[in-house]
Amino acid sequence: MLTRLRVKNYALIKELDINFDDGLSIITGETGAGKSILLGALSLILGNRADTSVLLDKDNKCIVEGIFAIGDYNLQHFFDDNEIDYDSNTIIRREITPTGKSRAFINDTPTTINVLKDLGEKLIDIHSQHQTLMLNNNNFQLSLLDSFSNAGALLEEYSKCYVKYKSDLSEYSDLKENYDKNKNDFEYYSFQIQQLIDAKLYNGEQEELENERERLTHAQDIKEGLTTGLMLLNSDNSESILSMLKEAKSSINKIQGFLVDGKELVDRLDSTYIELNDISSEIEKKNEEIEDNPERLNFINDRLDLLFSLMQKHRVQNIGELIAKREEIQSIIDKISTSDERLNELNKLIEAEHVQLLDLAKQITGKRKHVIHPIEQKVTETLQQLGMPNAKFIIELTDTDDLTPRGKDKADFLFSANKQIKPENLTRTASGGELSRVMLSLKSLLSRNNNLPTIIFDEIDTGVSGEVADKVGSILANMGQYMQVINITHLPQVAAKGRLHFHVYKDEDGEKTETKIKRLSDDERVMEIARLLSGSEITDAAITNAKELLGY
Repeated sequence: MLTRLRVKNYALIKELDINFDDGLSIITGETGAGKSILLGALSLILGNRADTSVLLDKDNKCIVEGIFAIGDYNLQHFFDDNEIDYDSNTIIRREITPTGKSRAFINDTPTTINVLKDLGEKLIDIHSQHQTLMLNNNNFQLSLLDSFSNAGALLEEYSKCYVKYKSDLSEYSDLKENYDKNKNDFEYYSFQIQQLIDAKLYNGEQEELENERERLTHAQDIKEGLTTGLMLLNSDNSESILSMLKEAKSSINKIQGFLVDGKELVDRLDSTYIELNDISSEIEKKNEEIEDNPERLNFINDRLDLLFSLMQKHRVQNIGELIAKREEIQSIIDKISTSDERLNELNKLIEAEHVQLLDLAKQITGKRKHVIHPIEQKVTETLQQLGMPNAKFIIELTDTDDLTPRGKDKADFLFSANKQIKPENLTRTASGGELSRVMLSLKSLLSRNNNLPTIIFDEIDTGVSGEVADKVGSILANMGQYMQVINITHLPQVAAKGRLHFHVYKDEDGEKTETKIKRLSDDERVMEIARLLSGSEITDAAITNAKELLGY
């Protein structure tokens, strides 16, 4: 439950710090004093969106912090799943900076707004006029039934199966669409892959072929150049380079004994002779290898033409990309080849899942139907206590055409406030005050079945007075035996039922207006309820009446 709420720099609130307790707490205040501002601040730590418009002082950040006692609500797994330190007294904090940046923390661990919202839904139910409108929402209606039906385990199993069922249906649909499309192209893909396989591609082939083509194209020129080079280096002619070098080496060798560094010159000539002789041998070898081969040249040209044709056809730049294209097309063919098997497998899975879902949905429907009459009876009884003696509340459960995330049911809440009028759709026939009383009746039932720590009502008693208001107060007080209830009200009969009473007021200092809240003492509470009874001018009779309401 909410044990403490601290707010700083939010709307008209400069700073406040409130401690709450279990049971029924009452919040009252004059119209416009800022009771709704409190709910707005609280909604921030429950994950609602906010911007800099909430800042009272635009130069400082807004901070809203709530402390919750959660030790009795089995929430350890939530903290584990979200990697947050668990504490039985959990602190939730929200900050809005002047730049508009929002930050959220749970036990000082930074977290996301979605995680904040998920946790908030497990801690507080804020009832507002908007939630009353949800009485016509099928998910809300089924959720209400399910909270009484003890179908939690079945619903969890159904939900897991439903998610798998929808996933398999989606895969089947996508696979079937691709299969039908690709199967028409199967022959085309098969022809393409066969061309690429027959081409026997390998990386580097294009460069090898182009180099060889260059040699064969200029074979005659290469051979002539090599022959000339060989003749100049080494021939029977005494004017060849090697012959002359050999003669030079012999001449220097004869005088090396008389010449300084003569041996070094001989060694260098000898080294040069060896190198040139090696070059001569290499030229001779290459000259023997070079041959004019028109057939090989034609083959290479044809092969390169084929490669270029395939690259152009598949819009790629080189053989590496062509090989990647071959693998891509092979993958498509493999998928087409295996799609039949997967489609059959999925079809069997979907049929089995559908049968399982129908069985689970039938069991869920049975549990829902089992609790309908007791809910109708208790809500009708409560409505009669709330000043509608002829009220009738009916829950109509019908079968949907298709499976839904919550089963195969559609719920409809029917209502009539008069004997002669047949119950019809609740939100079309009930007035605002009647809707509030129906919602209060449902919430009072839920308080015994719902493992929710706190519920906050924002003027749930709108449209009632007198004895009915007293009954509303009693219902709220009774709910407070099972959960923490905080009720914003303007009715003295309801306010008198609370264990704690808080008063919201405006403090005006010059040009500044601030919203403040204080916990009332017994004497202050008497005066506040007297004000609710008589207005701004509090009479002795009102004070006496207030004491009677409070049992003083």
